[in-house]
Formats: sequence, structure tokens, C-alpha cells
Amino acid sequence: MPRPNSTGKVGLVGTGMVGASFAYALMQRGLANELVLVDLDTARAEGEAMDLNHGLPFVRPMRMYAGTYEQLAGAEVVVITAGANQRPGETRLDLLQRNAAVFRQIVPQVVAAAPDSIIIIATNPVDILTTISDQIAGLAPGRVIGSGTILDTARFRYMLGEYYNVDPRSVHAYIVGEHGDSELALWSLANIAGVRLHDFVGANGRGYDEAALHDIFEQTRTAAYEIIKRKKATYYAIGLGLLTIVEAVLRDQNTVLTVCSPLQGQYGVDGIAISLPTIVGRNGIEEVLNLPISEEEAKAFQQSAQTLKERLAQL
Repeated sequence: MPRPNSTGKVGLVGTGMVGASFAYALMQRGLANELVLVDLDTARAEGEAMDLNHGLPFVRPMRMYAGTYEQLAGAEVVVITAGANQRPGETRLDLLQRNAAVFRQIVPQVVAAAPDSIIIIATNPVDILTTISDQIAGLAPGRVIGSGTILDTARFRYMLGEYYNVDPRSVHAYIVGEHGDSELALWSLANIAGVRLHDFVGANGRGYDEAALHDIFEQTRTAAYEIIKRKKATYYAIGLGLLTIVEAVLRDQNTVLTVCSPLQGQYGVDGIAISLPTIVGRNGIEEVLNLPISEEEAKAFQQSAQTLKERLAQL
């Protein structure tokens, strides 16, 4: 159930394909009472609001409208998807210079209008933009959340489910680190129905195959590039991922998600937002979990964090 004294109001800054996909998913879930769409391109925001409103006879009633930053007032959650898109052949980190400037304009306006909100960042490079946004916002720890590797983790679970012919919801495995090229799979913790992959045999007879599983990780890591090559952008799955984060906050679910937030010494990393399995609830980041990962995984995680720190320093 929604938390006590909940307004059920959600703000969305950026009505491109990711933002619109999130709004569409939010409307269908019936999770919010009100959604305000903010975009520099006001006509685009108005058009999306019109299109969404025309679907209201098919779903639970809610208010949806294009508005200004000031109209974010009272929002419990504000999702930011605004910024430049990733171009074919471009890495997420290549987006940094362009989108950092955008966020220095957006975040202060969001905080001024909705100082009590939880801010969720989806724009890439999400780890660094979450770090920058947290610094700009000046809010209590845990109030700024990046979508991190929630999508990578979902892709990973889907592909493992396909390999073993198992419902991906029964696959428990995490992708952590940067949402990008230096991310890593926590193989030491991966399991299906509590059985480690080394010992699991699917109904299709498939068991542990190191080469096949390595290929699954590589497909996970490069999935965005392949999708962008074919359809120019990714948006449906991350829209659902954002919905999951928002639901965890509004309903105080304490859901474990691989979101990113500025770390405070976990695995020897601090000063950068990066993804780890994290409990998400009414206060945003409730706790970043300290899991018993392997020494090799811890080193790879630290290297991923260092990659992000070096790029952040270039700003």
C-alpha cells in the first residue's frame, strides 16, 4: 500500500522515448494519482500528456498533464530522463560532457520545487550523473538514486532463463559496477531456486558450461549497442525498470535492486555512485548490501569504480 500521507504524485523531467515509456507503464500499473510531465520541448510534453490521457478510459483514473518545474511541488518522486541520447557506436561515458551541463540546469530546479522528493536518475552515463546530481542537490544521503544496472541485471536474468529454460523471475543473479563496459557479473552468488549455477541442470538438460555463460555475460554487457544499432535507442525495458524503482519508493517495499548511489566505503569504494544490490524503500536508498562476493569480483568492482572516478575527474 502507498505510504501514509502519500500524495501519489510523480514528476517526470524529460518526455523522450525513455520518459514516455515510463509514463505509459506508470499509467497502466495504476500506481500514481498524478503525473506531471516537464520538458524543454513543451509541445512534446503536451503531446505525450494528450496521448496518455486518451487511454485513461482503459485504466485506473489519474491526472496527467504537461507542466513547469514549479508544478513538481508535492511530488514524492521525480524521475529525470532528460538529456542527449546515446548515438550508434557511442559509449555511455562519451555522453558525459553533454549531459553534465544539462543536469546542472535541471537538478536545482527540481530540488527548489520538490525538496522532499526522491530523485531518480535514468540519463546516461547514469553513474556519473547520479554522482553529480547528488552533489548539486545537497539532500540527505539516499535521496538521489540512479537506475544503475537494473536493466543489465534484468537482461542477465532473462538470458540465463533462456539458456536453462527457466522463468527469469526464478533466476537470482546480479550485474554490478558501472552501467557500461566495466560492469561485472556476480557469478559467485548467482543461483536458480537457491541452487548455484555450478550444480543446476535445467529441464532442458543444460548444465554448467563456462563458455556459454561467459557468452551470456558478453551479450548482456553489449546488449544496448546491439539494440541501438537496430532501432536507434532502448526504452521499453528501462521504462519498466524505472517503474519498479518508483513502486519500491511509493509503496515502501524495501525491494532489492541494483541501483546506483554514492558509496561510503563499501568494498573500499567511496566518492562515486556505482551499482550494488540495494534495498529501496520510502526513504530512497535504505541500505546498500554488503554481500560475500569473491576476492576477484571485489577487485573488478574496484576497477570499475576507478574507471568512473577517472572520467568524473575530467570534468
